[in-house]
Amino acid sequence: NRETPSPSPPRITTFCFVCLLQINFVACQLFALLAAFWFRIYLSPSHASSAVRHAFATLFGIYFAVFCFGWYSIHLFVLVMMNYGIMNMASIPNIHRYSFVVAMGYLTLCHISRIYIFHYGILTTDFSGPLMIITQKITTLACQLHDGIGRQAEELTAEQNRLAVKSRPSLLEYLSYLLNFMSIIAGPCSNYKDYIAFIEGRHVHMKLLEVNWKQKGYDRLPDPSPTGAVMYKLCITLVSLILFLTLTKNFPMAYIIDNEFLDKTPFLTRLGYLYVVTQAAKPKYYFAWTLADAVNNAAGYGFSGVDERGTFRWDLLSNLNIWNIETATSFKMYIENWNIQTAAWLKRVCYDRAPWYPTALTFILSALWHGIYPGYYFTFLTGILITLAARAIRNNCRHYFLSSVPLKITYDIVTWVVTQLAVSYTVAPFVMLAVEPTIKFYKSVYFHMHILSILVLLLLPIRPQTHSLRRSQNQATMNSVKSK
Repeated sequence: NRETPSPSPPRITTFCFVCLLQINFVACQLFALLAAFWFRIYLSPSHASSAVRHAFATLFGIYFAVFCFGWYSIHLFVLVMMNYGIMNMASIPNIHRYSFVVAMGYLTLCHISRIYIFHYGILTTDFSGPLMIITQKITTLACQLHDGIGRQAEELTAEQNRLAVKSRPSLLEYLSYLLNFMSIIAGPCSNYKDYIAFIEGRHVHMKLLEVNWKQKGYDRLPDPSPTGAVMYKLCITLVSLILFLTLTKNFPMAYIIDNEFLDKTPFLTRLGYLYVVTQAAKPKYYFAWTLADAVNNAAGYGFSGVDERGTFRWDLLSNLNIWNIETATSFKMYIENWNIQTAAWLKRVCYDRAPWYPTALTFILSALWHGIYPGYYFTFLTGILITLAARAIRNNCRHYFLSSVPLKITYDIVTWVVTQLAVSYTVAPFVMLAVEPTIKFYKSVYFHMHILSILVLLLLPIRPQTHSLRRSQNQATMNSVKSK
C-alpha cells in the first residue's frame, strides 16, 4: 500500500489564502451592512455635514480594504492617487483619455501579476475585484468631467447632459466616491453626481420631485424607507448562499470535459448538463451582487423613484434582475439584465463614444477589464458573433410569430431554450479560463453555436445602422458584456 501524497505546501498556502479571503469578504460585507444602517440613522444629512459623511464613508472603506486584502490593498490606493493627479493636472480635452489609459493599464498589469500569484485559480475576492470597480469609477468620472467642462451641451446625449460634472471634485469628495465602504469590496459602480446627491441628502428628494404627489392624495413628500427592499434582498442573498453551498460544489464546470463523461454521454445530454452547470455557477454572483446592493440601500443610497403602481423602487444600483435573466428569450435580454452596472459603464465610456465598431470594441474592453485569462477572450469574442447572429434572426424572423398567441408562445419557448443554451455555450470558457479545456469543450460540442452563427450572418440580410440611429434605438443593446 502506497501512502497518498499530501498536497504541496504552495497549494496548501493558496487554499488557505482563498478561504481567508472569502471569510474576510463576507465578514466585511456583513459589517458594512450594519455600518450602513448606522450611517443612515445617525449620520443622516440632518444630523451630520457632508464633510463628516464623506470622511466616515472613506475611512471605513479604507479600513475594509486593508482588513480584507492586506498589503494588496496598496494597489487600490496607488491607482486612486495617480488618477487624482491626472484629474487635476491633465487638460480637460484629454482628461478622459489619460485617465482611461492609466487606469486600464494599471489594472491590466495587476491582472498579469495575478497569473503568477494565483495561476488559474478563479478567486472572487482577490484584490482585482475592488480594483476593477475603482477603474470603472475613475473612467466614469473622467468621461463625465470631460462632458461637463470640455464639451458643449448640444454635443451631448440627454443622459450625458444629465450626468455631466461641471467642476473638479475636492480630494475628500474624490476619495469618498472611489473608496466608500458601501462599494469598496463588491461595488457597484455608480455615477458621481448620484453619489454626491446621496451624501448631501438630495438623492431621494430629487427622485420624489419627479412625481405629482398632490394628485396621489399627499399633502407633502413621502419619506421612503429602504428597510423593506433591504430585507427582500437579504432573503435573496440567503437563498443564493444556500444554492451555492448545495449546487455549485456538486456540479463543477470541469465535469463537462471529463473524458469518461464525453465518451458515455450523448450530445443532447451534454448540452443539458452544460445548462445545469452554468446554472450552478450563478448563485455566487447573485449572492455577492445582491448583498452589495443591500448594503448601499441600507445606507439610504439606491432610490430610483416610483413605479407605475406607486411602489418605491430601490434598484438604482442593482446589478442584476434574476427573473429576467432566468426567463430571457433573447441574448440581448439576458445580457441587459446581467451585471447591469458594468453594462452601463461600458456603454458610457466605450459604446457611446466609439467612432466605429462599437459592439466589437465594447466586448473587447469588457474582456480586457475582466483580465487576461484566455477564456475571457473566447467568451467575449464568441459573444460578439452570437449577438450579431441573434440580432439578425430577431430582425428578420420575429415579426412572423406575432400574428397569433399560439405562435408567439411557441416562439418564446423556442427562443428561451436557444438563449439559455447559447449563454451556457458562451460563458463556459469564462469559467474554465485556460485554452486547452476551452478548445476541448468546443470540440466536444462540435463548435455548433459558432457554425450556426456564421451561417445566420451569411444567409440573413443585416440591416445597416448609422451611429446616430444606433444610439437612439440600441442604447441598451450594447449592454453586452458580463461576468464577475
